[in-house]
Amino acid sequence: MINIPFNKPYLHGRELVYIADAVRSGKISGDGIFTKKCHSYFESKFGFRKALLTTSCTDALEMAAILLDIKHGDEVILPSFTFVSTANAFILRGAKLVFADSCDDNPNISPAAIEELITPNTKAIVVVHYAGVACDMDRIASIARRYGVAIVEDAAQAVDSYFNGAPLGSIGTFGAFSFHETKNIISGEGGMLVVNNEKYINRAEIIREKGTNRSSFFRGEVDKYGWVDIGSSFLPSELVAAYLFAQLENLEVIQSRRKVIWDTYNNGLRSLADDGCFELPHIPSWATNNAHMFYLVCRSLEERGNLIAFLKSKGIHAVFHYIALHTSQFFLPHSDSRALPNCDRYTNCLVRLPIYYELLDDEVGRVIETIHEFFAKKK
Repeated sequence: MINIPFNKPYLHGRELVYIADAVRSGKISGDGIFTKKCHSYFESKFGFRKALLTTSCTDALEMAAILLDIKHGDEVILPSFTFVSTANAFILRGAKLVFADSCDDNPNISPAAIEELITPNTKAIVVVHYAGVACDMDRIASIARRYGVAIVEDAAQAVDSYFNGAPLGSIGTFGAFSFHETKNIISGEGGMLVVNNEKYINRAEIIREKGTNRSSFFRGEVDKYGWVDIGSSFLPSELVAAYLFAQLENLEVIQSRRKVIWDTYNNGLRSLADDGCFELPHIPSWATNNAHMFYLVCRSLEERGNLIAFLKSKGIHAVFHYIALHTSQFFLPHSDSRALPNCDRYTNCLVRLPIYYELLDDEVGRVIETIHEFFAKKK
């Protein structure tokens, strides 16, 4: 029986009150009062040029691909060790996916690998800030400038995290965030596109509104609205936005608790890492830690499987993470057969531990003790 789940959605403040307020307002479709509150929050707190709530991070990435006019023949460089949404958004536009390896010391995309893959057909570099920890954006931005390609930040896990003081999601042409129930700040499903270049803002609003200039109409900029571009229905309902805004009001409290849990894991497992049992997460000097995830990198696929099974036998649900996309059934017919050894290692060896706002101190201690017990038995 699992009594310490991997994740647990939670209510922190006024989520249910705000949902009721949204219903009473008479508007529960998108772009109502709570959507506007969320937009203002992100633009004010993080300095994002334009924030647009979406139904998911997947939709935000799809909007970015449309805005960049990705088409057949364009190449997009992206990490293989990521969720499939990162790839789908661009392959749906006809792009050729060019997968890059991860770094030796963390699962983020390797800048050196990116530069080796640039060609005249490269249209965009997509970075994923794995576990909310920043990629080396100075090196990646330098590469992008040198070759004249756009950067899209998949910041699904990276709310309230920074690169050398710059909020993640604010550095590339676009940033995409997730508020899925497994993230730090949640709304069940939900996401956000951040537009950092003025020239894309008007079209982003149009694409988000099914290809219509409806937003301009409601601002009084046109006397009627119609179909002016391609697009889709990317707006979340006000119920989603209401839940999200209640969470945003408590961002600092939520983040503080998650960081306590993360630090407890890190301190409690340090001796085992020092003994070579596994690797702990590496936080580069340029990055902050938003405590989205705590993971271990085990020594082998077999050992990881045995550790997950042992934790499960003790009522603790730990999970592995992505299967590298370059090895996926869908992509293999298109593969150029390049070796991506770091991606393969994280696929086979990385295990994620439970971390969520309501995880209790004694439960964190129990997870740590169980991991120590597992490796003691191996000795």
